[in-house]
Amino acid sequence: MKRNLLAFCLLSVTLFIAAQSGRQYSNPVIPGFHPDPSVCKVGDDFYLVNSSFQYFPGVPIYHSKDLVNWEQIGNVLDRESQIPLKGASSWLGIYAPTIRYNDGVYYMITTNVGNGGNFMVTATDPKGPWSEPIWLKQQGIDPSLYFEDGKCYMVSNPGDCIYLCEIDPKTGEQLTESKALWQGDGGRYPEGPHIYKKDGYYYLLISEGGTELAHHLTIARSRSIEGPYESNPSNPILTNCCRLGQLKQVQGTGHGDFVQASDGSWWVVFLAYRNFGGSYHHLGRETYLAPVEWKEGEWPVVNGNGTIDTLVQCKTLPLAPVSRPSLRTDFKKGGKLTPEWIYIQNPIKENYLFKNGSVQLTAHGTLTENNQPTFLGVRQEGVNVMVETELDTKTLSNGCEAGLTVYQIHDGHYDLSVVKDEKGKLLVKTSYRLKSIHGGEQVDLDGAPSVKLRIRSTDENYYFEYSLDGNTYETLAVQSTAMVSTEVVGGFTGVTIGMFAQGSGSAEFKYFVNDIQDKKVED
Repeated sequence: MKRNLLAFCLLSVTLFIAAQSGRQYSNPVIPGFHPDPSVCKVGDDFYLVNSSFQYFPGVPIYHSKDLVNWEQIGNVLDRESQIPLKGASSWLGIYAPTIRYNDGVYYMITTNVGNGGNFMVTATDPKGPWSEPIWLKQQGIDPSLYFEDGKCYMVSNPGDCIYLCEIDPKTGEQLTESKALWQGDGGRYPEGPHIYKKDGYYYLLISEGGTELAHHLTIARSRSIEGPYESNPSNPILTNCCRLGQLKQVQGTGHGDFVQASDGSWWVVFLAYRNFGGSYHHLGRETYLAPVEWKEGEWPVVNGNGTIDTLVQCKTLPLAPVSRPSLRTDFKKGGKLTPEWIYIQNPIKENYLFKNGSVQLTAHGTLTENNQPTFLGVRQEGVNVMVETELDTKTLSNGCEAGLTVYQIHDGHYDLSVVKDEKGKLLVKTSYRLKSIHGGEQVDLDGAPSVKLRIRSTDENYYFEYSLDGNTYETLAVQSTAMVSTEVVGGFTGVTIGMFAQGSGSAEFKYFVNDIQDKKVED
């Protein structure tokens, strides 16, 4: 009887595991503005970090059990002392980070462009707290670490080439001279280097071509970590800028990081973007996943043919779904926010007053001036989203403009706002700033006590709407997603959507709804 019971239990467990194992998954695995992914494995857990550029806190960190489903567990750089962002725009700030784990310590190394250069921070728990910055001598963007036999090596790309040096991981002191390793296979901007050791070879994975249409991954190897490195004859190992990939929605594939799962399978996380309405991408560079075949002594092969799509047919690890953030945020007293919330540059703390259920924003300059503007928002993580808030017009200061913004860069954003002029007249308006082009529409509100503002999006349009009764919405404007794409307004980020206040005085927002209506493929 006991044997039968044991056999039944084992069969049940086997069937449960089989049921959780997927045969396909959808890309991107982390949608929206999540570029330059780097991943490490500790036990059966995976941790992933992304670039954050001018946003605070910096370097979002994610956790996963299966590489497909990811949950944000914090931000690595969550103190102003770690991440000065004075004057940072969508071209500056925190560039590509690398996360590694060695001997009980997590390391995150990155570049603060415009405010200090290369540095690393450490932690014994990936949720933090992380240390103060340890500044590094070797410059060039996209630094990475490799640990072996008690030594710590750093690679980055000063001088249009990948360079290697040994450093002290505790102090950051550079212990050897920087040595040139590889310039890549002829593509411009060799960057994003990572070193791995497998089957007696040191493999050097990099990106080339610039983080645009021709972005691609190439790889070289050597018997010695210092080289010389031999290029893979089949480079590039990942690109959609080719005959097989040119018609796919996913483009700009590159900046990857390999990881091996406990079952022996190899995977690569990397950035790419999705085109909408033609050759435009407004959501930014997103995090993608692809399977890798890496036979002993041979070169790695990504997804069979070196291209990728939004649906990948392959066996996954046992799937472990994660919870999604709440659709509605009611702001708690004390300002404790979930980790997806971000500010533009370092926030002026006194301009954000959190109450029981609402947040009062005090204006500081304008979004376009890009000098610590009053903004509190989230990354747009879906094509079809609905964002909503309610403004208390009774407490809105004369001279204050407050509302919702679709923000790509300081001179590329759409705004939906309520304005109270110096005489107390109330207006609801839409405005746009697209480089040197600006304009908008407005409607008199006739003293409404509160106004609900809503932005809806599709793949090609944003709809800017308002309601005075909370039920019936009027559409004030419809704007193209293409006009806030990287191709039109520039920058290295993707759209963020949030609340803002500008001009003078303050405004009170009663809540914030972020309804992401895109559906992921699950199997």
